[in-house]
Amino acid sequence: MESKRNLLITRAFELFYTKGIHAVGINEILQYSGVAKKTLYHHFTSKDELVIATLKYRDDCFYDWLARRLNQADGGAARIEALFDALDDWFNDRVDELQPFSGCFFINVSGEYGNTTCQIHKQCKAHKSRVKMLIKTQLDTLDLHENTTKLLLDAVHLLKEGAITLAHVQGDKEAALKAKASALLLIHNSCSV
Repeated sequence: MESKRNLLITRAFELFYTKGIHAVGINEILQYSGVAKKTLYHHFTSKDELVIATLKYRDDCFYDWLARRLNQADGGAARIEALFDALDDWFNDRVDELQPFSGCFFINVSGEYGNTTCQIHKQCKAHKSRVKMLIKTQLDTLDLHENTTKLLLDAVHLLKEGAITLAHVQGDKEAALKAKASALLLIHNSCSV
């Protein structure tokens, strides 16, 4: 049986992801989760503390899913191809464990919190850095010069972030496939130098 704390986190995440943080009140979370207010405040002293817990929850779910998808592919370029294929599945709602696509939770949340020094924004930044390092691990298998790998990492990361934004803001469900073509071209050109 799921603990009350985990139930609060997963239910709050579902609401925050689909509606936004500021649009969801504590009473809505309580009603949706079926948990008493006393229980909520036993586990979380504030709404911000619950938001931080949902960010950690999503970070773990998303990272674990993406790492599994990348590790299923052969090394090098195949893993970068797998990155964008995974994103394509996410954008097109073919990944049950990630909820129907409603943009990047971390981009959405950081947009609601303008203070870049607050803990919530720092959690969003940490997620982006963690995923970027996962991509770096994949690029390292190409055995390219360190500077080339760094440039490729920045480019692939930008393509990934851009694809997420296009898919959400403009409804471009093919954004990941377009970004994949660009990423593979960059890798091909870097490997043939």
